[in-house]
Order: sequence, then C-alpha cells, then structure tokens
Amino acid sequence: MTKIIGLTGGIGSGKTTIGNYFRSLGIPVYVADEEGRKLTDSAEMLAQIKTHFGEAVFLDGKLNRKQLSEIVFNNPEQLKILNGIIHPAVKKHFAQWIESVKEKPFVVRESAILFESGRYMDCDFIITVTAPEEQRIARVMKRDNLSAEAVSDRIKNQMSDEERISKSDFVIQNTNIQDAEKQAAKILKNLSNRQKTV
Repeated sequence: MTKIIGLTGGIGSGKTTIGNYFRSLGIPVYVADEEGRKLTDSAEMLAQIKTHFGEAVFLDGKLNRKQLSEIVFNNPEQLKILNGIIHPAVKKHFAQWIESVKEKPFVVRESAILFESGRYMDCDFIITVTAPEEQRIARVMKRDNLSAEAVSDRIKNQMSDEERISKSDFVIQNTNIQDAEKQAAKILKNLSNRQKTV
C-alpha cells in the first residue's frame, strides 16, 4: 500500500528543493499549495471567493491574489473562510491524484500548512525542513523581491519550527543543498527498510 510522506517547513526553509529531489528519484510529489492556487482559478471556487470577499479581490475580472492575501494575512476569521473554500477542494483533488499513483511505494505531499490544515493526519510519516532564520530571510528576499521586514513578518505568522519538529518523524537541516539531499536520501532508505520489514 502506498505510504504518504508529508513534507513541510516554513517559508524559505527549502522544502520545495527537497520535494524536487524526491521527484528526481521517481517519487510522485503533490504540491498542495500549488494545486490550491490552480484550483482557485476554477469557476466554482472563484464564485465562492466572490461571494465571501466581494469584487474588491478581483481586478479586470481576474482574482487579485495580492489583495486577497492582504485581507487574510492578519485576519484569522477571513483566513478561516478562505481555507474553508480551498482546503476541501484540495483534499478531493489529492484523493483523485493518489488513485493515479497508487502503484508507487511512496508519494510525497508537500505543504507549507500541513499541520494547520489538518492534512498531516493523512500522512504515514512527516518530514520537516528547517534552516536558520537569517538564511530563510535571505532566500525569500532574493526569490520574491521582498524586504527583510516583510519576510520576517511572514515567518512570525507561521507555525514555529519547534512546533513543527515536535510533530514530525524526521527533520532535514537545510543549510546547503548537498547535505540536505544526503539527509533526504538517508530518510528514504530508512523508510524503504521499514517497508521491507512490514
């Protein structure tokens, strides 16, 4: 039976890099955040977003993601409404996706909010990717062209590494890619050996 490996980490931790490494080994990777973005482009989802958030989050008939993010960023109630629209759709989509890869021994579900969304409960094992905060800030500044303050605010609004680690089976310290990939390979070997002994 296919085992689901949950892969998570804070902004700038490098979880996507680790996800790409697993993909390079032939392991299917479901990027929940990416799929959620795609799903919000469907007519059904856009209608729900318009009902709850109004025309203010639309620009020339298209969803203005930046405006929507600003509304929910510091407003837990609004964020809860948005998650209530997106999470059920992603859950349904993931169930369909996993049917298409069920012959694989492992699949990876990558998500920044694996714990917050409750989807960690669907995973057999969980890996948290971490990195020093200064390094995370530098990575995101470069990637998203944001100020250090803006990145720091995002980090503060996310679950702490300590909390993620306490709920995880494995941790990858991602200070440089070569070491991080070695750690990922070691975890995969460990999981493969467990599968053989079951």
